[in-house]
Order: sequence, then structure tokens, then C-alpha cells
Amino acid sequence: MAMKPLTGEKLERELARLEAMREYERMYEDCPLICGIDEAGRGPLAGPVVAAAVILPRDCEILFLNDSKKLSEKKRELLYDEITRKAAAYGIGMASPGRIDEINILQATYEAMRQAVDRLGVRPDILLNDAVTIPGLDIRQVPIVKGDAKSVSIAAASILAKVTRDRMMAQYDAMYPEYGFGKHKGYGTAAHIGALREHGPCGIHRRTFIKNFRSEEAGDKNARE
Repeated sequence: MAMKPLTGEKLERELARLEAMREYERMYEDCPLICGIDEAGRGPLAGPVVAAAVILPRDCEILFLNDSKKLSEKKRELLYDEITRKAAAYGIGMASPGRIDEINILQATYEAMRQAVDRLGVRPDILLNDAVTIPGLDIRQVPIVKGDAKSVSIAAASILAKVTRDRMMAQYDAMYPEYGFGKHKGYGTAAHIGALREHGPCGIHRRTFIKNFRSEEAGDKNARE
């Protein structure tokens, strides 16, 4: 189902909002391939961290493009399809819960971001990143605090990362229905912590994140890959 089209003053306001979100794209317009980078899933107790890299064409117009956290699930899903259809290139990277435990969440996030850039299929001229500078890349980078609300490229990446991860958590919900992953997406809600204490960790829990919530009685009875 498509989003209801805008007309009149509402359309003008939306176009003006998007134009304001192209400030950084205009600032670096000498760079032919501008790539936005963002991630989803740094904070949850379970599941992977997912990163996305997106290069939008210069003349690309995607109404309602915004920080994924400001959008409904329905709008994110519709925008995901439009972004992947209109993008000049995009790539997705991720790090598993085991990898997060092995190298810590920050390094795992950087690893997922490097994967996303590698999977673009083209070399960007510049990276617009949501607040971070990614080590190990020889590409010019611009970290932008709250970039997913200030750059259309980063906003597009935030939506791809969020939707990709949410879809994965829905699949995990079918595998581990007792934890409610489909509702909380692995974040530390009261319901999730209660299930963790009752059942113990499963195969997608981040062991380094759940030390204070593990049940001694439940142990790792549900842990499996």
C-alpha cells in the first residue's frame, strides 16, 4: 500500500523540510558519490547490530525521508522499498551477537559499517556518518551528530538498517517465541528481562549485555544457534 500523496501546502512544507535535510549534500556537491552511513541495534540485549550505506542520486526525491526513529513501522517499510528502488547503490553489513561479545559493540558496529561500504559495489567519494568516524577506511568521512535527522543520505541509511534488523528480529521471534522479540526487537524492556530471567539466554542474546539479568536457575537451557 502506497502512502497518501501530498498536495498543496502540505507538499510544499514537506519539500522544504527535505531541502533543509540536503544541507550536507549541498556542502559536498563537488563529490559525485555521497554515501550516508547509519546503524541499528547498538543498544539491545539480543540480536545483531546492522549497518547500512546508501548513495542517492543527485535528483532523488523521496517524500517523508527522515530519521527512522521518527517514522512509524508502516512508513519505514514503504520507504525501505522506495529507497532500495531509487538508490544509486546501497549495502548492508552486520555483526552477530557472538561477534559483539568478542570485540565489543563499538568495534562490531564499525565492522558492520565497513561491510556495508564494501557491499555498495562502487567506491564513494565521501561518507556522511551518523556521529562516528569509522576506522580502517581510506575514504573521506564527515561525522554528523544526529545526522539521521540532518542528512537525507544518512536518513535513508537509518531506514534500511532499522527495517533490515526488525525483519531479522521477527524471524528470531518465530524461533524463540518465549522472549517476545517481535515486539521489543531485543531491547531491554521489562517483558524481555522477565523472560530472560525465567528462561535464561537463547542463541541470539549478547552475553556481555545480560550479566545482570541472567537467571541462575534457568542457566543457558535455551542457548542454541
